[in-house]
Amino acid sequence: MIVVAGEALIDLVPSPQTALPPAPGDPLPALLPRRGGGPYNTAVALGRLGSPAAFCSRISTDAFGEALLAGLRAGGVGTSLVQRGSEPTTLAVADISPDGSAGYGFYADGTADRLFALPPALPAAVRALSLGTCSLVLEPGASAYESLLRREAGRGVFTALDPNVRPGLIPDPDAYRARFRSWLPDVALLKLSEEDALWLAGSGGAMGGGRDAVLAVAKEWLAAGPAAIVLTHGGDGLTVLTPGGGELTVPGERVTVIDTIGAGDTVNAALLHRLDAHDALSRTAVAALGTEDWHDILRFAARAAAVTCSRAGAEPPFAAEVAA
Repeated sequence: MIVVAGEALIDLVPSPQTALPPAPGDPLPALLPRRGGGPYNTAVALGRLGSPAAFCSRISTDAFGEALLAGLRAGGVGTSLVQRGSEPTTLAVADISPDGSAGYGFYADGTADRLFALPPALPAAVRALSLGTCSLVLEPGASAYESLLRREAGRGVFTALDPNVRPGLIPDPDAYRARFRSWLPDVALLKLSEEDALWLAGSGGAMGGGRDAVLAVAKEWLAAGPAAIVLTHGGDGLTVLTPGGGELTVPGERVTVIDTIGAGDTVNAALLHRLDAHDALSRTAVAALGTEDWHDILRFAARAAAVTCSRAGAEPPFAAEVAA
């Protein structure tokens, strides 16, 4: 079983008919509620791909929370590790750019998922734990998720991290960057976008940007503990870095992009799903993967992400949609 821990929230996404900014005097654009949150999307994607998965979070008892639980169950995701609370569900208002990329504004004060508490040891059947996004930023839940990461890594569970940085939620960037680096010894698989890598490196100044800068900082992080780092380059594909200098890039799949909501979360799920298919949910097994293995894993993730980008909102694919 793969456990995904982190926030579940509601994305408020512009209706296709009201996607353009309103002119002065026009009514406000219609916003459609969609189930979301990086970890939530990852869990649903795992379930749709056919991986035994469970979600570990704290979800509101309000109507949005009930809808989130229903989405997990419909996707075949276990909910026995979900905590409940009467506080409201976190809301994220999405702003879709002409190229399909999304920015977010959050309403997260006093919401249920911020009050997540460290659960007892995860079941013995758990082989992997995936974390990331807002859940590792917003206290007091962030400290509980951090403790979960360290505890499960310490007992040999394969751990995956996607920082999925939301700068508007991070009051002290330097403190968060230091905290991120402290997690690396406990992370087996680190997945992040080029933009996240540059932000976490504090780039924009002396280091500058660009693919070479991203690879340089990723190689520094690789030396701190991960068994592999996967970098996403938007429509340009994915790169995996492994200790000892291994590096492989695969191109993205060409698709008409509706929006990119949930694409990175789909990559998380696809990587874990395909690693499991290679019986590689352990540091030792990841180290033994060859070029052909990684090519298969990355191409699968690229295909899965392309399907998600081809439709509105975080709608990850089912297994049959990603078949080779």
